[in-house]
Amino acid sequence: MRPSPQANRSASRLITGILPGLASALLGLIVWAVPAAAQGRLEAQYTMTLAGLPIGKGTWVIDISDSQYSATASGGTVGLLRTFTGGEGKTASQGTLQAGKPMVSTYAATIKSSKKTDEIRLTVNKGTVKDLKLDPPRDADAERVPVTENDRQGVLDPMIASIVRAPGTGNPLAPEACQRTLPVFDGRLRYDLQLAFKRMDKVKADKGYEGPVVVCAVYFTPIAGHIPSRAAIKYMAKLRDIEVWLAPIAGTRVLVPFRAAGPTPVGQAVLEATQFVSVAVPVKDAAKTPEKTPVRAIATEPKSQ
Repeated sequence: MRPSPQANRSASRLITGILPGLASALLGLIVWAVPAAAQGRLEAQYTMTLAGLPIGKGTWVIDISDSQYSATASGGTVGLLRTFTGGEGKTASQGTLQAGKPMVSTYAATIKSSKKTDEIRLTVNKGTVKDLKLDPPRDADAERVPVTENDRQGVLDPMIASIVRAPGTGNPLAPEACQRTLPVFDGRLRYDLQLAFKRMDKVKADKGYEGPVVVCAVYFTPIAGHIPSRAAIKYMAKLRDIEVWLAPIAGTRVLVPFRAAGPTPVGQAVLEATQFVSVAVPVKDAAKTPEKTPVRAIATEPKSQ
């Protein structure tokens, strides 16, 4: 049975709209196991389905080194969902790393639908928001939890959300990769994404990677910038069935999402790689790589918190 147009719009807001940057955070879920001097590149393509029906697609390219990264995202809705939303967007993030930890990052997102455009520009320096521009600006809803100066500290932008360093030198595809909480600020919402180990599994892309992945549960906790009475916020905060499957980038100790999935009122939403091709880049060659190498990913439509 096909979901109704109204149900598709509702699910679209729940999965790709209610959390500004959630899709980016999941797609940008990069786990740095150790600050090793390794370089790598990933070229991936993803599709997103809802109740088995295609609703989005995009591509993702990552270039990383031991001292810097850059990323851009672009994509859009497809099929029946595109008829009602026309959703498309671009996201870009770049920054510097020290001992595997983010130092300075700049994040920009432009997300469009048939009704409006949402733009965010964000700079984070050592975890503190230094510059923020929003268009349109936040509304003055009396119920909205204000974002305080304290909420703007100790945070990560959605794309760099989990570039963190874990101790040890063992296999990065281990339960420890999931044991972390990501303090995310996307310019409008401040929220935590708590990860917890669920199991080991295996995947096979149509092109590229075939092998083991580590599967993490993901729990969403709103902190500030949201309206607590909104049904979408309540729904996401109660979910205990969101999963992200992490796969490695060749030549590095870095893991990124191969698959992310979670329930909606009208069926399961799944974001999954159909192509996942990664290569190791020799350090001497990586040094010649331009700083602004793009990363593309599934885009989302404007959000309604």
